[in-house]
Amino acid sequence: MPSFDIVSEVDRMEVKNAIDHATRELVNRFDFKGAKSTIELDPKTGSILLASDKGELMKALKQMVMEKLAKRGIDLRNVEARDADISPLGHSRQELAIKQGLDGDKAKEITRAIKEQGWKVQASLQDRQIRVTGTKRDDLQKVIAFLRGGDHGVALAFQNFRD
Repeated sequence: MPSFDIVSEVDRMEVKNAIDHATRELVNRFDFKGAKSTIELDPKTGSILLASDKGELMKALKQMVMEKLAKRGIDLRNVEARDADISPLGHSRQELAIKQGLDGDKAKEITRAIKEQGWKVQASLQDRQIRVTGTKRDDLQKVIAFLRGGDHGVALAFQNFRD
């Protein structure tokens, strides 16, 4: 039976490269002179931590990191910006979480959308990815076209297409 997997993954090496570029730009930018601003990548969780001793620079710091991520081909729908923590002294911190895999609610939503179309395929959740199987290759290609046409809030990729 033909099948394929629907995944939502971000290349960690590209994230690291984007952070390196943003850090180099941070050192050279005039508006950050005299400010103590840092961009760090947490190796365990894969999240990005932005910190600055001047709260008004946080928006520019976040925009700079997002631009570098986009230039490296990382879909920004997989980057979740948490609320910034601002202290009374003006110091601020913000975490940008990189989402890997499909979480339960999003996977159920995608599976439900596939089943509502009425194609003769089965979609099942397997370890933060969705396996779609069907009897006809054309039905699987319709599913891929349908998912590419809609916006599901995360970047979707299709792997392991087998006949």
